[in-house]
Amino acid sequence: MDKLLHVDILSVDELLYSGGVAFVSLPGEEGELGIYPRHAPLLTRIRPGIVRIREPGATGDQHIFVAGGVLEVRHDSVIVLADHAIRSSALDAAKADEARRKAADLRAQFAGQREREFNFAAAKSELMDELARFFALALHKVSR
Repeated sequence: MDKLLHVDILSVDELLYSGGVAFVSLPGEEGELGIYPRHAPLLTRIRPGIVRIREPGATGDQHIFVAGGVLEVRHDSVIVLADHAIRSSALDAAKADEARRKAADLRAQFAGQREREFNFAAAKSELMDELARFFALALHKVSR
């Protein structure tokens, strides 16, 4: 049997995945990364997108959305420390669209105020997270 790669995917709230896989791919800071067992050591930031996990003998991949974070690859293990993460099965188009609309409304509401009275960086981060989730859901539906 081929050697497996141990993968742990963690967010601030929970451990989303832990187990042996044949392959994992995810959105690295400089582009898409594909990682097999015996990969060279690597430490990099990740950007929002989908982590694809291929378990041995599985017919399809598991998907977990991440909204940025850090990736550490060791010889036969991968640790993803995500800023935010959600399993694709938990994505809901209506919730994502509603969150995007609320973030856009909030941005419009405070557009006239001075920057010191409103944290634009936090609002932008929240909006980008929700848009990335919406994009991830659409991508997941297309890839089925």
